[in-house]
Amino acid sequence: MNLSLSDLAPPLRWTSPGQIAPIVEEPQLPEAWWQAIPLDRACAMVGTQAVAGRLADLAVACWGHLMVGDILPLLRFSDPAEAERTPETLGKDVVQKLFSGVFERLLEPAPEAAPAPSRPDRPLPELIDDLFGALDDRQRAIARDRLYAAQRATLDELAQRFSVTRERIRQIERDLRDHVEAWLGKPDASALVAHVSWLRGRLGSAVPADDLQAAVPWHRTELRSLGIPAWRFVRTLLTGYDQSDGWLVAGGADELREKTRQLFTDGPRPLGEAVSMVAQLGVREDVAERWILAVPQLRVLGQHVVPWPRSINEKAEAVLAVAGAPLSPEEIQERIGEDYSLVGIRNQLTADERFRRVDRNKYGLTRWGGDEYLGIREMIAREIERAGGEASVSTIVTNLTAKYDVSESSVRAYSGGPGFERTQRGWIRVAGTSPTGEAEPYQPRKDVSETRRSFRSRDGRWWHRVDVNAEHLRGSGSPLPTGFAAYLGMAPGGQLTASTPSGDVVISWHNQPTMGSIRNVLADFKASEGDHVFLTVSDGGELLTRYLPAAPVGMPPVNRALYLIGYTAPVSSELEGLRLIGARIGMPDTAGREEVLSRLRERGDRDILGFLGA
Repeated sequence: MNLSLSDLAPPLRWTSPGQIAPIVEEPQLPEAWWQAIPLDRACAMVGTQAVAGRLADLAVACWGHLMVGDILPLLRFSDPAEAERTPETLGKDVVQKLFSGVFERLLEPAPEAAPAPSRPDRPLPELIDDLFGALDDRQRAIARDRLYAAQRATLDELAQRFSVTRERIRQIERDLRDHVEAWLGKPDASALVAHVSWLRGRLGSAVPADDLQAAVPWHRTELRSLGIPAWRFVRTLLTGYDQSDGWLVAGGADELREKTRQLFTDGPRPLGEAVSMVAQLGVREDVAERWILAVPQLRVLGQHVVPWPRSINEKAEAVLAVAGAPLSPEEIQERIGEDYSLVGIRNQLTADERFRRVDRNKYGLTRWGGDEYLGIREMIAREIERAGGEASVSTIVTNLTAKYDVSESSVRAYSGGPGFERTQRGWIRVAGTSPTGEAEPYQPRKDVSETRRSFRSRDGRWWHRVDVNAEHLRGSGSPLPTGFAAYLGMAPGGQLTASTPSGDVVISWHNQPTMGSIRNVLADFKASEGDHVFLTVSDGGELLTRYLPAAPVGMPPVNRALYLIGYTAPVSSELEGLRLIGARIGMPDTAGREEVLSRLRERGDRDILGFLGA
């Protein structure tokens, strides 16, 4: 015998040596003995039981999901019933016994009078034609049109064609299968059996179905006896392979897909590394990338394999992780490449704690660290605080323009605006503080956190909720709360023009702050009475908006309350809802229920209080 163990057990040929060696190494055998020396020599050196035991150990550890007949195909002829079971169900001892039985039969001396295989040099298609050539026309028609057809004829169709019962067709079909099975056990079929064994090793655990046709030239040869390509018949001999979505998969396709997904649960992997990882599951490296692309919830992105779940948040996280650097919402949208709106992506980047705004139009991953972009006014205050309570405008301009995409003129304009004041040496400090940064006596002023329908997003930006009514839809202006207008940097007598794609919106402060018509904005959203629009003004003078349709009927009260602050995700309890509301109105996480309700009363948010039962 000149066959090694890997010649007889196909999985040994597509499993990584790094997985095999620790399990099957034997001190008395050479390195990689399973492919380096013939089986009879290995058995002579350590014993048949030891060789069978090592293969059984490997089957249980690495191929538990495969049928033992796929691990050692000769079992399909010696123990066909057991060959359909898996190592997981049989256990190591039974598997070892099955394997040793095969090896012992192989190593038995051949009887002197054993006949030689008949005409082994004949082309395999001719051998297959001999198998079916002895059948009658009806049997061949049933084999061609039902057993080996791309579109199988039904029992009824064949029964009508041959004027027999469905059960008779079923019986002929069974007889044909038995006929083929019996022939495969004869010496005449040994060359084809060896070919199928070789084929299992070549295909691996998953391969495009078309690969079977191209495996050897004669697979495309038409069988004269049946009028079908030879590969269709060969396919039926590859028991244990499922055909799923254009792939032949050993074991179960769903199971292999899940194992593939599990390889990438920790995040993106470089494509080359991913191919090697998938190859350890038995997928050939030359088709591993195609297999990855065929597995749902995985994607090749920027030469990396990334988990690709259904939520836009997780897709954005994967895009940023592969990029390794902050990206704009437009860049993230382009790289996701699916039908997600830019507004939706911006909203998720703002609301999800996994993301951090790191520049005027750039977002990164929070785990990367670094300063958060808070808006020019807030960042000026941060620079002043870091400088010890006051700082020169030139220093602030240098620091902010070097780090962020903001203009010098914008920084200087905000530095001279509301919220900051000059010190004796010409520097600036936060208004209402001493040169050391300590608070001076309180000067009454309506703060935005105490303003009805004003809510803070996670990035520190405050938004005002407009409850759409008929006047808004007609184009009338509407009042803005003083606290929110002051937050926008306005003061009595001032005016602010905010730009939108559909035209400018003017906010002016005479007797009280007033916002001009937002009818065009509402028209863009196709808004109706009862809907909500949250709005604020960016550092660049852009009117930012977020639209929410009227709350669905039947929404639980706590969720209705959260809806009014712009939070739409489900919550597990009222306590969690109150914590979120408290954060949105500027309260610390430690604030209790009564403190949150008290603040809502002070602000005048009676609609929210109503849904909270207060």
